[in-house]
Amino acid sequence: MSAFETSPLNPEFGVEVTGINLADAMKDRLFGQVRALFEEHSALLFRGQDISDDQHKQLAELFGPIEDRKADERKKGEKFEVPTVSNVRDDGSITEELDLHTLNLKSNFLWHSDSTFLPTPALTNILIGRVVTTEGGATELASTRAAWAKMPESLKAKVQGRGIWHRYSHSRRKISPELAELPMFNKWPDQHWNALWRNPVNGREALYIASHAFKLDGYDEAEGQAIIEELIDFCTQPQFVYSHNWQVGDVLIWDQRAVLHRGTPWPYEQPRVLSSICSTVTEADAIETMRISH
Repeated sequence: MSAFETSPLNPEFGVEVTGINLADAMKDRLFGQVRALFEEHSALLFRGQDISDDQHKQLAELFGPIEDRKADERKKGEKFEVPTVSNVRDDGSITEELDLHTLNLKSNFLWHSDSTFLPTPALTNILIGRVVTTEGGATELASTRAAWAKMPESLKAKVQGRGIWHRYSHSRRKISPELAELPMFNKWPDQHWNALWRNPVNGREALYIASHAFKLDGYDEAEGQAIIEELIDFCTQPQFVYSHNWQVGDVLIWDQRAVLHRGTPWPYEQPRVLSSICSTVTEADAIETMRISH
């Protein structure tokens, strides 16, 4: 067994893992330990890692197929490039605070789980610090598993046994109507998922919700939206939140089935680059229990 140690990121969830070099995690034995920590703790932090883009992709593929939202846009022969969360243009200049790219970054300041709007959503995001700012720019995580376990029965009753509808443009419209009309936010039909995701390894339930959620079964849209906001507010109380301040070489991995996340503002004249790969859920992650047939 690998000699690694863990320390809590938050009393409720998440651990920092020391003693594991993720570049070695491509080996079956070591990845099995990483995956077990992932299922148990929902969020993992590894500091001081030296991970190339190719190694980043290899690690993501161990969790599941790599999510590729631009597959339909890529010309024949063009390769998948690791996506970045960045305010740096290709020419090295910095995007302005009110251009559409920056507005899209700002929509990431809303609490969300990635890809709830896709026909097959994400299992995890593996985020790596490449260029970090002197202040701000934290990534915050909130455990919907820990929150669900402590949620009052009166609030649970509003959502238990129901489905929630998700739409990509819904979250973008909260920031800018113009942003919401862009084709990239309207590629996929609305998705309908069960409100609770039960982890198939340990049986723990988590609320599956996001800023993309716009309708709750059994309620009109306005009432459902109010309940969705109430649920997100409960799950994102400080006791359920870990705020990560980035250093170059940090690797943050979290379970999208059980964790909400958001970015926080930073001085926009400063460059910030995080590389980000989402892995897609498979049947082993209990996706079929989440689908609601029509």
